[in-house]
Amino acid sequence: MRKVRISAALACVLLGAPMGADAAYPAYPTYQRGAQQYPGYNAVPAGTYAMPTNGAVMQNRAGVPSQVMYPNQNVATQVAAAPATRITGSLPRVGSAATVAGRSYYQPADYDRLADSGLYIGLSVAYGASISGGMNADYKGEANAFFVPGAFQEAEWSHDTVIPLQVSVGAALNSDWRVDFSYTRYSDIGYRETVTTSDGAGGFIDAKATGGAVTANVTMLNIYYNIDSYTGYLAGGALRPYVGAGVGIALNTIGDYVIYDGTFYSEQDPGNAGAGELTGISDVYAYHNGGTTENLAFMLEGGVSTELGGGLTLDLYARYSNVGKVKSSGSIIVSQTEWIGDGAGGESPAPYDSVFHYTNWYESGRLSSIDVGARLRLQF
Repeated sequence: MRKVRISAALACVLLGAPMGADAAYPAYPTYQRGAQQYPGYNAVPAGTYAMPTNGAVMQNRAGVPSQVMYPNQNVATQVAAAPATRITGSLPRVGSAATVAGRSYYQPADYDRLADSGLYIGLSVAYGASISGGMNADYKGEANAFFVPGAFQEAEWSHDTVIPLQVSVGAALNSDWRVDFSYTRYSDIGYRETVTTSDGAGGFIDAKATGGAVTANVTMLNIYYNIDSYTGYLAGGALRPYVGAGVGIALNTIGDYVIYDGTFYSEQDPGNAGAGELTGISDVYAYHNGGTTENLAFMLEGGVSTELGGGLTLDLYARYSNVGKVKSSGSIIVSQTEWIGDGAGGESPAPYDSVFHYTNWYESGRLSSIDVGARLRLQF
């Protein structure tokens, strides 16, 4: 019986503890404690949190645990973590020393695509802003050179519009250096309509020229270097300056051409000439055979590059090209009209044309050009 009384007393103590705890807190008539609520919590509206009286997991009205709280922990005195810094606006471009929030950020589009892509092919078109050079007769110091009409003094190149075309295949060595092989063709260059030729008496006269088209086929190995590390980006970062140089072989060809000299050259006074003697020469036609030569060529180039997107890069450039010597084959066929004295102080044209073949009578000159143009590169 004594044991029964002791057990009943313990049961009352255990059952009375929760009731006392509930009575110590405000009551919410609309709230019914669920089966999952833990002892020692106030009933709070959904979406709010209660401070436990002992270390336990906090829960909201829905009974979802949210965080662990411990006795004597003051929420108001806890230090909140600093919010993350949001970076807004334009970021500095590659090559810039600017920073944002103490760190360097770069727009991905500004990275040099060549550093990642490697190979590329290019196609360029230019305008020959300045074509210099011309032909000279290598034999102009020879005796009786005026019998072989040609550019005895000089003949500057004739051109209206020269459009050099270029195809190149290359690759990037890194973000600053690239190399390529290029093929360039120059055409639409030739003799002017008149050239300066010797008059046989130490002076020079004009002669008419026909033909003599010049073409240059140039193959070069080129190397280019981006100099924006020294100059900085241009146009707000849109343009990247570069310089380049190349060396290679030029195959230069000059077509056949005819020089006509209509001057009358007197050999002697007809009054002193006997019958059948040569008194003069006129209507001289010189048929010059063209020729092809191989020469060392070089170029210097400077320009700016801009990314177009989709793997395309545009180069705007100015280029100096020297393609070397242009030279004829040295073969000249001359047809001329001879005048014969009649022995009575008069003269008349011979009933035939005199024809002469000269060999190793070369004419040569040099060709160089300053071009401005654009090159479109497709990067892989």
